[in-house]
Amino acid sequence: MSGHHSNRDFFSSKFGVIAATAGSAIGLGNIWRFPYVAGENGGGAFLLIYLGFILIIGIPVMLSEFIIGRSAHRNVFGSFRKLAPGKPWYIIGLMGVVAAFMILSFYTAVAGWTLEYLYQSITNGFEGLTSTELQEMYYSFIGSPVRPLLWFFVFMGLTGYIIMAGVQKGIEKYSKILMPLLVVLLIILVIRSLTLPGAAGGVQFLFKPDFSKITTKTILEALGQAFFSLSIGMGTLITYGSYIQKKDRLESTAVSVAVADTLVAVLAGLAIFPAVFAFQIEPNSGEGLVYITIPNIFQQMHGGYFFSILFFVLLGVAALTSTISVLEVIVAFFVEELRIKRSAATWLATVSVSILGVMCVLSTSSMSFFRIFNFTVFDLMNFGSANIFLPLGGFFIVIFVAWFLGREQVGKELSHNSKHKSGFIPFFMFVIKFLAPVAIAFIFLQGVGLIKFS
Repeated sequence: MSGHHSNRDFFSSKFGVIAATAGSAIGLGNIWRFPYVAGENGGGAFLLIYLGFILIIGIPVMLSEFIIGRSAHRNVFGSFRKLAPGKPWYIIGLMGVVAAFMILSFYTAVAGWTLEYLYQSITNGFEGLTSTELQEMYYSFIGSPVRPLLWFFVFMGLTGYIIMAGVQKGIEKYSKILMPLLVVLLIILVIRSLTLPGAAGGVQFLFKPDFSKITTKTILEALGQAFFSLSIGMGTLITYGSYIQKKDRLESTAVSVAVADTLVAVLAGLAIFPAVFAFQIEPNSGEGLVYITIPNIFQQMHGGYFFSILFFVLLGVAALTSTISVLEVIVAFFVEELRIKRSAATWLATVSVSILGVMCVLSTSSMSFFRIFNFTVFDLMNFGSANIFLPLGGFFIVIFVAWFLGREQVGKELSHNSKHKSGFIPFFMFVIKFLAPVAIAFIFLQGVGLIKFS
């Protein structure tokens, strides 16, 4: 390391690296999207296909981001400028920063909802409500401008507070507390859910392999879930990779994160679906599952008051460890490229994202009439990041590592002077040269609607 960036912060421990990176990867999608998608698409059969994609796409793309970040020791934009000086590759870095703005604005809006529901759990606001009333409660909450805005600012503030403290004293310190907390809460909820009479149906829904449900669409679902679930494609992992010390092995980090991510998704399924089936509630997906179905379950469960609080704390934690990783992309860019102090950079990033975020929050209430290309601001940020920026980012990241950095540079970052890994690198190079780009191209073409599978 040249003296120039010896002042750069870094993760002090291997556990810190894994906690932070897994925190980045584990978000609301693991908890409210994955279990339902798996159950609807053939349970165990879907899981197997998903795991296959994690191995051949997820881990290699993650490793590619780590390699870029750690070789360059720079933010997402600076990394490409340093590794490919004078070439237009830095545009990928810029796309990452833009994607971070878009994602953070709508994701924090949704994360704020978890706080409203935590508040409702604590004040016993679900008491005696029917499922129709719970549905009305959800829609009237997101349809009113005041409270969603309040919670948005609280969540944005928490995110900024952690980022301002730096990599070691902020991201790493809090990830080491929050991630174990997340797993413990999840296990408590799983035990509660599995001990309900009639829970077996939910376990079957999740794990019973039904190969008849496997269609082209399912395979693309699994591919998309493997890609989005690991938070790859926008540079959070390039940014975090730049804080990983040379002595830490990147492959084992990537594998640990993929395992943790999948484990949390499966545990979330075991926490939710046995209870759904025990109370004979129709399983549904997405936000409805979390904000309508789940309060309905806790209503009927012994100790539901207590478990409801645990669940929404868990959801908030999952969201917070993701928002900090996305804010860090922007802050690292501001600090290193615009040369501003970290505290000022955090304020600048938080305030500028909040302007966009307020528009996202109001998309479901007073600004719902405001459309761009027929999208509300919220939907535009969501669609633009998920269907355009992330797949394009992921595509060019693997192309960059495979065809521009090349095998020697990859070997230098991965082998860490050890001889025994000769088999892994050729496999990795083959995947990122051919398999990953084709798979991501499929995600992109389907996301923008150029190919359709029924």
